[in-house]
Amino acid sequence: MARIVIVGAGISGLTAALEASASPHEVVLLEGSPQIGGKLRLATIAGHQVDVGAESMLARRPEALELLADLDVEPVHPAAVSASIWTRDALRPMPKGTMLGVPADASDLESLLNPAELERARDERVVEVTGDLSVGDLVESALGPAVVDRLVEPLLGGVYAGHARRLSAAAAAPALLTAARHERPLTEAARSAMANASTSGAPRPVFASLRGGVGSLPKHLVRLLLDRGVTVRTGATARELVRTAGRWQVTVGETRAPEHINADAVILATPARATSRLLSAASPDAANALAEIGYASMGIVTYAFRRTESDVFTGSSGFLVPPIDERRIKASTFSSSKWPWLADTAPDLTFVRVSIGRHHEEADLQKSDAELAAAGMSDLRAALGDVPRPVAAHVQRWGGALPQYAVGHLDRIAGVRAGLTSLPGLEVAGAAYEGVGIPACIGTGRKAAGAVLTHLADR
Repeated sequence: MARIVIVGAGISGLTAALEASASPHEVVLLEGSPQIGGKLRLATIAGHQVDVGAESMLARRPEALELLADLDVEPVHPAAVSASIWTRDALRPMPKGTMLGVPADASDLESLLNPAELERARDERVVEVTGDLSVGDLVESALGPAVVDRLVEPLLGGVYAGHARRLSAAAAAPALLTAARHERPLTEAARSAMANASTSGAPRPVFASLRGGVGSLPKHLVRLLLDRGVTVRTGATARELVRTAGRWQVTVGETRAPEHINADAVILATPARATSRLLSAASPDAANALAEIGYASMGIVTYAFRRTESDVFTGSSGFLVPPIDERRIKASTFSSSKWPWLADTAPDLTFVRVSIGRHHEEADLQKSDAELAAAGMSDLRAALGDVPRPVAAHVQRWGGALPQYAVGHLDRIAGVRAGLTSLPGLEVAGAAYEGVGIPACIGTGRKAAGAVLTHLADR
């Protein structure tokens, strides 16, 4: 029996541990922080457990739903309520039938664009591209800058907390880039995506969660891992990784009292910078490539309102905010309207959250919790009008939370993978590689576990 050490107990590391635990090998999961789950987290607000990290999973990729099935947990889907974009001092309906903000029909953007901008969007131009470029540059060349500013920016900002004109089209919008490379209109690619998203004419749900919130998923996973004999340790920061006599040695703990853990295989499911540090001796090239990946910080403010005073939030799932409008928040989710399970759990309260912070725009996050909560309330009132005083507010800060897929990201990750080919029994997983969403992270965890199990079997 071999020993597999997994560093990092976010959703990628947890999934890798689950996959590895089906083997006869010993599995050790190390987490440096006091709790498992990474960006999947619950907090008690006004007496109820509420998501203060990720609050949904993409349901049109299979990995998350397959994991819920493995855990015998039923997925839940959002209520059929509308969303808006807060731009030009008004809440405007979110256009339907878009792919990352690119419309299937430019006429659907009438409520967002002025006549000149709409005319430019209708006059779509085929973009000639060879290599990678930013999503914003690609869409602007095809449909004009207003489509990027009013729609693509807020949508991508919600996913990456980044900027469309800095994010790689090859990594963040591959279907759009493929269309351009084949000299096809981007709107045609959006129409194809909408058609593929339907089954027998009925659109499949885009997002999913679980009763109790996405933040409860790590608890389900840990319960199963412990049942399978996996060792799960928190407060165990990995400080060094070295190759010794055909095996790996992970050093954890303080410098003055280090603990050395020997392993036959290691999976690093940590953010890019931490992974870079651990790889610095074993693979300098991979470490240097990972060190180039930037991260965005953000904050989430969650408010609880009395249900009897919260009509202003009824019938909507929330709104996005384009950065061009220079507001302090970038989005608001009306959680109790969006997720029926939450309304059932807390029938006397309405939960609403706002997010603050984009890449290279961390100044707002230097404010105190009270100042962030007040800033969020100020923008909510500017958007909605008469918003009542909350009965509770909670601020969750996520420093360096979201990796930025800058132009050339896929080549950068290919360099990381190439640097690891000479290191048998070492794999990486996480949001820095093939997608920041929960299903993509689950996929990297499973892939990494499969690779180390194959290595151990071959050995």
